[in-house]
Amino acid sequence: MASPDKDLVPVLDKDGVRLTVDDAIATVTLTNPAKRNAQSPALWRALTEAGRQLPGSVRVVVLRAEGKSFSAGLDRQAFTPEGFDGEPSFIDLARGSDAELDATIAEYQEAFTWWRRSDIVSVAAVQGHAIGAGFQLALACDLRVVADDVQFAMRETSLGLVPDLTGTHPLVGLVGYARALEICVTGRFVTAEEAVNTGLANVAVPAGELDDTVRDLTSAVLAAPRDAVIETKALLRGAQDRTYEDQRGAERQAQARRLRDLAGAGD
Repeated sequence: MASPDKDLVPVLDKDGVRLTVDDAIATVTLTNPAKRNAQSPALWRALTEAGRQLPGSVRVVVLRAEGKSFSAGLDRQAFTPEGFDGEPSFIDLARGSDAELDATIAEYQEAFTWWRRSDIVSVAAVQGHAIGAGFQLALACDLRVVADDVQFAMRETSLGLVPDLTGTHPLVGLVGYARALEICVTGRFVTAEEAVNTGLANVAVPAGELDDTVRDLTSAVLAAPRDAVIETKALLRGAQDRTYEDQRGAERQAQARRLRDLAGAGD
């Protein structure tokens, strides 16, 4: 895929991740198409750093990837006895204490958590394979626009592991427990049609229209007042954990804040 942010000066460009900012829109691009944007701890740290470097002006973050595949998942080197240079191997992690193992995985997860912050709306543009960690990275975003050639798969369980990069919560929320379990334990591919039909993706388009569709969606998000978007996102994000009555109260409180803010703006 062509890079729509190629003319912008990168805020960050390291370890397979490039961050560019154009006023209210930030674009995070996976930049290692030769390896199908396979992931590593270094890439995860770069993603975490990208989140920390977002200017306050940013309202929408687009996540995209160069090449034919969004991300083929964890780099196979992780499964060798040596692992990655300078990183603990899986064997090293297994031999560490419970606290060390938990802290290491928590550090990896940080790359996947910031996309759902209330002050931004994140949009994943996904083409080709999005497998394992790639699937979970797409799930980390608020919205997903997919190319008609997309193939999602959660392969961790097939390898004797579990999805541990924050993907299980959004997956269950989007497609339900039974389908999420079936997707994870079989490791099968989920196509664009199924992704849209189950709510996993917002829309599927021909691969050549992916960037334009994301651009249109981004423009529509930016058309609404920022504070109203922030309040609405927080309401919807918290709805699953609230009772119906608690959600009613949260709506009243949020609307009171918006009315007071609007009334103040008119003074």
